[in-house]
This record gives sequence, C-alpha cells and structure tokens, in this order.
Amino acid sequence: MTSGFVLATDPVTPPRGLERAVYAIGNFDGLHIGHQAVLERTRRLAKSLGAPSALLTFEPHPADYFAERPVAFRLTPVDIKAAVAAAVGLSGVVVLTFDSSLAGMTAEEFVRTILVERLGAGAVVVGWDFHFGKGRTGTPTFLADAGRRYGFTVDIVTKVELGEGETARIVSSTAIRRALERGDLADAARGLGRRYAVSGPVIPGQRLGRTLGVPTANIALEPTNRLAHGVYAVRAIVDGEDHPAVASFGVRPTVDNGPPLLEVHLLDFTGDLYGRDMTVEFVERIREERKFDSLALLVEEMKRDMSRARAILANAS
Repeated sequence: MTSGFVLATDPVTPPRGLERAVYAIGNFDGLHIGHQAVLERTRRLAKSLGAPSALLTFEPHPADYFAERPVAFRLTPVDIKAAVAAAVGLSGVVVLTFDSSLAGMTAEEFVRTILVERLGAGAVVVGWDFHFGKGRTGTPTFLADAGRRYGFTVDIVTKVELGEGETARIVSSTAIRRALERGDLADAARGLGRRYAVSGPVIPGQRLGRTLGVPTANIALEPTNRLAHGVYAVRAIVDGEDHPAVASFGVRPTVDNGPPLLEVHLLDFTGDLYGRDMTVEFVERIREERKFDSLALLVEEMKRDMSRARAILANAS
C-alpha cells in the first residue's frame, strides 16, 4: 500500500484525506469481479469529481455477529481488502464495527448518521443487490432517494455475470465459496478474477515433515475455512519473493486426524520461516486427502505430489 493510503476504523468525523470521498459500500467478501466493478466505478467517479475514493466495509462479518460465533467462510479478511483497494487505486478503507448499535440502525439512520454526519460522503457507489439498515430495508432505490435529499450522488452498478445466454450466472461470494468447498480452483478464480489465496504467520508444527525429509511451513487457517481438503500446487510468497510449492490442507489422517492445517513445502528452498508472514496462492488441486497404510507409503506419494506440482507450476501463467 502507498504511504498516503488511509485505513480508518470507526471514525466519528471524516478521516483526514477522505473528506467528501466517494465510498463503495458493502461487505465485499472475496472482492470478486462483481465487487471490482463497483470499486472501478468508485475510482472513476472520484476522479471525475476531483475527490478521494474509499471502500466502506464492516467487521465482524454480519453473519458472525448474528450467529454470535464465527460461521462465515471468509474469502478476504480486512488486510487483503485493503491491499486490493490500494492496488486498484482507491485512497483508503473505512471499517465500521458491526455491533448492536449498527445492526439496530434503520436505513434512514444509517444514511444520516454514518454517511452524512460521520463520513461526510460526497458520493456512494453500490451494487444492484445492496441492502442495508435494520431488517435490510434499505435498497439501492431508497439510497438514491436519500442521496437526493441529503445532497450526495448515488451510483448503482448493474450485476456482473459469467458466461452468456442460458449458461450465464451472477458472480457471487456464495458461488465462489461453493467452488472452493469442492476444490474447483479454476471456477473460483473465474469469479474472483485472480487465484484464491490465504495468508498468515508460519507456526511451529510437529516437525514430522522435516523428519520425513519434506519440511513444511504451516499456517492455521480460520476454523470456518471450508476449502476442500487435499494436496495442491501453490505459490508461496514470503517477503515479496515467490516460491513454487506443494501444499496439503487437511487433518493428516495417516498421522493424527488433528485440526485442519495448511502445510506448505517450498520446493528448492532451505531456511527458517517460523514467525514470518506467508501468502499462499492456490494454483491447482492435485488430489484429495487420503489415509495411507504407512508413513513410507505417504512419503512415496508426497514425492509424486512434488513432481506433479513442479509440472503444474512450470506451465502455469
């Protein structure tokens, strides 16, 4: 992110640098190609108005708030949202805490209190299916009318579809989650407009991989992550460097049937990664997770997985 990028949480007055900003509003989980159309419209409108531009989003995910526990399979945590927003040229991200106060606001109160009084929005951009306010009573039509009453511009982006004719389907975070749940990385990437990726600090494991001659860098994903268990060809990015790798996500049935863990073996790499942040970009699923009759058989299959991963990554664009 650039040095001038603004990241603000629960501001009570317009954040410095985002005065009269054009705001794209939504959960934006996934920041898929439909969301990207909203962000691009926001950037262009802000440029035409000579104003800054920002993404307005909410944490925790409303589904988690109403369930009173984490339930949402999150595609993009707020740090990735901010990185994507900066990459497409927005000026900042504003995060509002989704709590009882925000959940209880009527659509009219949200417009008056949040958009007008606290943010001083010069314009807002939303998707065609955007709903807000208590009971989701706020619609794009309501928002456009409120904009006329309060003096800010409202731009509504039409739906984005994949395919044409009878096979066309609306791009949605739900469809992308379902693709990942069945291990269909290609379908997920079509919706996302990029490969699915996760990130986190490398944590210590049982060091079994090192004992078996295949050391791994491990990341504990959120318990709600429902990516299909299996072995994947991936790219691991550490300190800006891209490394070809093979990864296993699952419960290790041959070893312990433990909590789901992402174990990443960086090909042709030596070094200590513990405590360092790593991003893992999923390229192709190699196989499902299986239980082997012995560790020796597991190691043999892991070596074949490594060869498959090399071939896949060598041909991946």
